[in-house]
Amino acid sequence: MATVHLRIGDLVWGKLGRYPPWPGKVVSPPKDLKKPRGKKCHFVKFFGTEDHAWIKVEQLKPYHAHKEEMIKINKGKRFQQAVDAVEDFLKKAKGKEQVSFSVTASLWPPQKHRNKEGQVGTWRDMFLLKLNQETLKNKRSNHSGSSAVSALQADRLLHIPFNQVCLCFQPVKDDPHFHHFLLSQSEKVRCCMFLSTHTQDSGSTSIQAADSTAINGSITPTDKRIGFLGLGLMGSGVVSNLLKMGHVVTVWNRTAEKCDLFIQEGARLGRTPAEVTSMCDITFSCVSDPKAARDLVLGPSGVLQGIRPGKCYVEMSTVDPETITELSQVITSRGRRFLEAPVAGSQQLSNDGMLVIVAAGDRSVYEDCSSCFQAMGKTSFFLGEAGNAARMMLILNMVQGSFMATIAEGLTLAQATGQSQQTFLDILCQGQMASTFVDQKCQNILQGNFKPDYYLKHIQKDLRLAISMGDMANHPTPMAAAANEVYKRAKALDQSDNDISAVYRAYIH
Repeated sequence: MATVHLRIGDLVWGKLGRYPPWPGKVVSPPKDLKKPRGKKCHFVKFFGTEDHAWIKVEQLKPYHAHKEEMIKINKGKRFQQAVDAVEDFLKKAKGKEQVSFSVTASLWPPQKHRNKEGQVGTWRDMFLLKLNQETLKNKRSNHSGSSAVSALQADRLLHIPFNQVCLCFQPVKDDPHFHHFLLSQSEKVRCCMFLSTHTQDSGSTSIQAADSTAINGSITPTDKRIGFLGLGLMGSGVVSNLLKMGHVVTVWNRTAEKCDLFIQEGARLGRTPAEVTSMCDITFSCVSDPKAARDLVLGPSGVLQGIRPGKCYVEMSTVDPETITELSQVITSRGRRFLEAPVAGSQQLSNDGMLVIVAAGDRSVYEDCSSCFQAMGKTSFFLGEAGNAARMMLILNMVQGSFMATIAEGLTLAQATGQSQQTFLDILCQGQMASTFVDQKCQNILQGNFKPDYYLKHIQKDLRLAISMGDMANHPTPMAAAANEVYKRAKALDQSDNDISAVYRAYIH
């Protein structure tokens, strides 16, 4: 998507990870939510959901200019509900003449003026707001009475240099959306924003729009000490978001150099898994496979040697139910608490804090992890006894892996029969199967870009474990078995450490 210039309050189409473009509004982030480093992005609240996230500018489009295009692409019920929510918002916006707000203005330093009634007054200690002259003219013509900008005030404002304009808005209680204004701070002017129905005095220089979404979405970090073992594709994003949300985190990784960046961001360093678990109240782990998960707990200087009674261990690795059962038993038998919490998503979704957490085990641990799960994910599910989350995650990844192999097969068949792969993708993205996942993975293939967002070797591992789970349940999994063979072929072609979309190469070699 092309880069656009946006400001708070603008309606947009935002594309997040694997999801289709969704209607939203640029809002102010919570005070404790820092903007991702190195990324030019805006904080967006999505209509029809409670979701909000930092979205890169290149993943944003103006709402009105691309409305027809987006409606043609997306036909789902939830999408239509989101569009309806936007239209309802726009109808309210058209009735702005019914929205009462107060504007007070002055030159800086404060000057006395005489209004239409001949009363003398002084305007001061307001916050700075750049407005263009056209906006001021509209305000003058559209509002009247004590709650609007008077003609005299507007006339004065139209001739004031922009860097000297000071305004104070008082939004109406029943308009939850009218909370955002384009702010421009000045080194010479103190700026304060008031979002109540009464004028207040404040010496604060920090301007923060109190958007209801931002307030509801803000996270109060737990006071418990958090440990994290494993800083791979998924773990790195999780730890980064935990730190951004104010959690106290101690990290460990088999390759110690990976810890350096997080130490710079405020994390503490643990020399061994045992040391981390001895220092922390809740320790998360996110490693590659069942063997790595067992070794981390049962091996030398492992979790079991450091975790104390009452402490919590959360296994986030995608492993088989048998491994989860074993780890749960060995942890709980020693008076510790256990939760499994594998995640659905990718490196990008992990970085964006938009993972889906699927948890099972000790419900009290799940509740203790609430602020952590809010920091790392868009939603979480609790599925009961330990082992259920592993089962569910293997099924989800089995479907994803099989689907990816089928897409790759379709692209190669299109090429083999003289059809345009790009046209195949264009048609696919106009139908019921349209999704961000399909679009991104197909673009990866067409561009030959297989930088890992989710390792191919890991999806093959998950397929293998899902097939084994099916065997134990005496349930056939022929589609997964076929897909597994394709991924094994791709691994034999040295694609293990590439993205799952590299399964395409199994069909062309």
